[in-house]
Amino acid sequence: MKAVIFDLDGVITDTAEYHFQAWGSLAAALDIPFDREFNEQLKGISRTESLDKILARGNLSDAYSDEGRRELATQKNTEYQRLISALTPADVLPGIKALLAELQDARIGIALASASKNAAFILERLELTRYFDSVVDVTAIRHGKPDPEIFLTGAANLGVQPADCIGIEDAQAGIQAIKGAGMFAVGVGTPSQMQGADIVVATTAELSLRMLEDYFFRD
Repeated sequence: MKAVIFDLDGVITDTAEYHFQAWGSLAAALDIPFDREFNEQLKGISRTESLDKILARGNLSDAYSDEGRRELATQKNTEYQRLISALTPADVLPGIKALLAELQDARIGIALASASKNAAFILERLELTRYFDSVVDVTAIRHGKPDPEIFLTGAANLGVQPADCIGIEDAQAGIQAIKGAGMFAVGVGTPSQMQGADIVVATTAELSLRMLEDYFFRD
């Protein structure tokens, strides 16, 4: 085990509520129904793909030009950035900072693989930037999750083989991306939501270097 590659939302911190509020605000302005059940479909995918799903739900897929779509996406992101500006180190999920410190002390590579263009900003707000050797977001890749490109890019940036990596995700699209990259997949959530994961934990508090090594080498 030479590297661990983390998703951001739902693994490092929980900004899902902020995404929900920002998309909800945009959907309301467009008079499109939006609820938490539908919001689950947006987890792990890019801003552009999320907008496409919302517009399709409102039968507005053909109502906006490319420029119009970019303006809508920018509108959502502006609201989201306003909300996440309140993040502090207290918003790091349980067990994550301790795990990052363990990995760093053990000289195991650490990368972030996030669908969010705000990933670097969020790490700064959480005061976690120093732990990450590589941060890969959608601006650095051509294909988003569930395509494995983002995890393969993270491994390449760390100079390690995918088979020597563990990926940690909380979304089905992310688990698919990890397995597609040929990595060991850890899911955070319930087994029904993490199909294909090698192991599933209910919360990030269960994660530790010893636990990851135990399951990785057992496999």
